[in-house]
Amino acid sequence: MKRVRAAVVGGGIIGVAVARQLTRSLGNVDVTVFEKESELAAHQTGHNSGVVHAGLYYEPGSLKARLCRRGVELLQEFTAGKGMDYEECGKVVVAHNASELGRLEAIHGRAIANGVPDVRMINADELAAVEPHARGMAALHSPRTAIVDYRAVTNALAQDVADAGGAVALGVAVTGIEQRGPEIRVASTRGTEAYDLVIACAGLQSDRLAHASGDPANPRIVPFFGDYYLLRPEKRGLVKGLIYPVPDPRYPFLGVHLTKRIDGAIMVGPNAFLAAGREAYRRVQVSPGDLGEVLGFPGFWRFAAGNLPTAAREARLVASSRAFVEEARKYVPELQAGDVTRGPRGIRAQAMARDGSLVDDFVITGTNRLVHVRNAPSPGATSSMAIAEHIVSEAMDRASLS
Repeated sequence: MKRVRAAVVGGGIIGVAVARQLTRSLGNVDVTVFEKESELAAHQTGHNSGVVHAGLYYEPGSLKARLCRRGVELLQEFTAGKGMDYEECGKVVVAHNASELGRLEAIHGRAIANGVPDVRMINADELAAVEPHARGMAALHSPRTAIVDYRAVTNALAQDVADAGGAVALGVAVTGIEQRGPEIRVASTRGTEAYDLVIACAGLQSDRLAHASGDPANPRIVPFFGDYYLLRPEKRGLVKGLIYPVPDPRYPFLGVHLTKRIDGAIMVGPNAFLAAGREAYRRVQVSPGDLGEVLGFPGFWRFAAGNLPTAAREARLVASSRAFVEEARKYVPELQAGDVTRGPRGIRAQAMARDGSLVDDFVITGTNRLVHVRNAPSPGATSSMAIAEHIVSEAMDRASLS
């Protein structure tokens, strides 16, 4: 049988998981992963909090819910097989008033429908037993929610790709993709090469790469940064696992929460505010081209007009560390402004439609032999290996590669 030449664009966890799945699903495949940075997991994968989401929030039966639950299973198996750290530290979603309690009970119903193991509603006394320093009138407890190091997982997945004969091309930027008959031609900083199958998982650059290869311009990626603070080491005892707010439907983002990291650090955050560049991780960094593109997109202004209270709240959190900590104090009252130091910044590749709505589910487009992952929101990292199964299975069927 003719060997299949496959390329994956993007060295985040989803791209590398797709490459690994190709080597497992197609015995006659030569896989190359293109990553423009000098290391894997350099963007969203390497800047998140490391939570393995259990599937509490998602519409039962939706692709997001199904891929999340399958992703957890695969991630558990993978980390166990590699001897990697995987800690079920547990999560509480805390309600402070009756309106939040109603929403929390609805989340509980979704979690049960999604098959989240051991999830239950707990009262204030039970909350104190799980998280002694947390306060609320009730909470949803998910004891099997876990944490992991997604950067380490990505590198372990890449090792599997290499062991199967695949190649990981670091420091090679893809500049264009063009379909010519049965071949897909990939132009990069090392030249132009032909492939039978190309799967682009380009994250923060996904819309640009897709549009350049013939896809519609929308949805667009609008970058939002999220800053984290870190609890000082002597204050880590205030949090045992993950302490989250009940999502407020008036706001498009989750809000400040407290998250244990696999190395023992406790993260407080993130906020969510328009980033001055798709890869502007430094707080003074600005990309005029990226910013101008957002400001010239009508969908952004429609989004902004409908979310002025959110913008005001998030601007306050950007400007004031004290205000930032006050958000977290709603759940852990003992926390003080002096208990934190400034931590890392992540940038979320938020897909936005032209009408200003945020695209909340996975968006996968393309042709039989060229696939674009246009949107892979949270729980994208959790679901990475399940997303890879889904994409590769569909690609094999459409391209008749099986």
